[in-house]
Amino acid sequence: MHSEYDALLRNETWHSVPPLPSQNVIDCKWVYKVKQKSDGTVDRYKARLVAKGFKQRYGLDYEDTFSPVVKAATIRLVLSLAISKQWSIRQLDVQNAFLHGVLEEDVYMKQPPGFVDPTLPHYVCKLDKSLYGLKQAPRAWFARLSAKLHDLGFHGSKADTSLFYFRQGGVTIYFLVYVDDIIVVSSSTLAMDKLLVQLRDAFALKDLGPLHYFLGIEVTNCSSGGLLLRQNKYAKELIHKAGLKHCKPASTPMATTEKLTRHVGDPLDSVAATRYRSIVGGLQYLTLTRPDIAFAVNKVCQYLNCPTTTHMTAVKRILRYISGSLDFGLKFVRSTSLLVTAFSDADWAGCSDDRKSTGGFAVFLGENLVSWHAKKQVTVSRSSTEAEYKALANATAEVIWVQSLLDELGVYQSKVPVLWCDNIGAKYLSANPVFYARTKHIEVDYHFVRERVAQKKLDIRIISSEDQVADGFTKPQTERRLHEFCNNLNVTSG
Repeated sequence: MHSEYDALLRNETWHSVPPLPSQNVIDCKWVYKVKQKSDGTVDRYKARLVAKGFKQRYGLDYEDTFSPVVKAATIRLVLSLAISKQWSIRQLDVQNAFLHGVLEEDVYMKQPPGFVDPTLPHYVCKLDKSLYGLKQAPRAWFARLSAKLHDLGFHGSKADTSLFYFRQGGVTIYFLVYVDDIIVVSSSTLAMDKLLVQLRDAFALKDLGPLHYFLGIEVTNCSSGGLLLRQNKYAKELIHKAGLKHCKPASTPMATTEKLTRHVGDPLDSVAATRYRSIVGGLQYLTLTRPDIAFAVNKVCQYLNCPTTTHMTAVKRILRYISGSLDFGLKFVRSTSLLVTAFSDADWAGCSDDRKSTGGFAVFLGENLVSWHAKKQVTVSRSSTEAEYKALANATAEVIWVQSLLDELGVYQSKVPVLWCDNIGAKYLSANPVFYARTKHIEVDYHFVRERVAQKKLDIRIISSEDQVADGFTKPQTERRLHEFCNNLNVTSG
């Protein structure tokens, strides 16, 4: 506590002023946390002063809020580029990151508990720098960091605002920001070292060395020279939380014969329903490195508002599958090709409740999976072709985003992206406007696929259903098909 308090004073976080009746004075408290390493051992004990931002008033002591969170797909894409180009990857941590932000609004806070000035006990703290807990703290920190990076010659990405890139004289640096956790990828070790020296002049920066543990994701080097991303520790905690520490492993996350509906089973009481939502939320985070459970997790997410005993049984099966594959993770290998390819699929009228279809896609950069999607479509499709066409549109939108991100990073595509689909009607629909009578009810926004095909910016090709990589994002798989699905996505234990 004393070291944290001294850091706040050195940073000139506040100055004491007499209180006024018109001021909205918020409270604060000390929060204690045990920081752990990736293997679960204690790293350090930390005390942090947190403002009670929930007592702030909009328009009086805060305006805009923003949290600098880089997209998971951006992280995977940048790591894929780094492995393919054999660039160095470093992990940084900014100590007391939010304390570096400069506040634009007048915010008043009570003096910290245990550190009240005995000579001025009735004074309050007027905050000059941001503090953890304030609604505008993430925005203030990000504004300060981005301003510093722009001064150093970095440019902010338009595709992902939490990504910055630097290209000059043959040197390329990518800077990924997730609140106060940072990944830096550079083509030059000397340039990276110089950047860290420049950043230390403005921030209390800690170099954590090569990327090894980021946002609960363990990063290990493979013998083949690639990287393996997995959440072993997080998965174990989730299984323990569900009371399934000694459960019998399942071979698949969902049975192929299982058809979940809204009203099957007995409704859970409020306590069990809250537990259900908590576990499912944890499973959603686990899909960052486990695309093999994406469909099953999306399915149980559809019943968060009214979970039943049957839905809880389905959640437990997913956890049983995870317990038998704890070492599985997403592998990135060195790829000689940086061609963008995608696979799109849909399960027509797969939902028994509202007859909506489930669509899914997988986007690869070379041999590495960088983005995927498994989600129920928002409208009912009148045919399998329509369902597949809507899935094509979603995959196309993701491919366009990946292309725009690659363009900003200086990775230019020599060939048109290829999108594989197993429905010949959807392919014809993307290139032939003659099908008007059968497609006039489809929303206009889906037809931008035709425009991309006509401009020769996208190549849609037919693939057999047996070879469709995205099939596992739209329906449950048998054990054999699941094994093939994991192999195609590079989901492996090493």
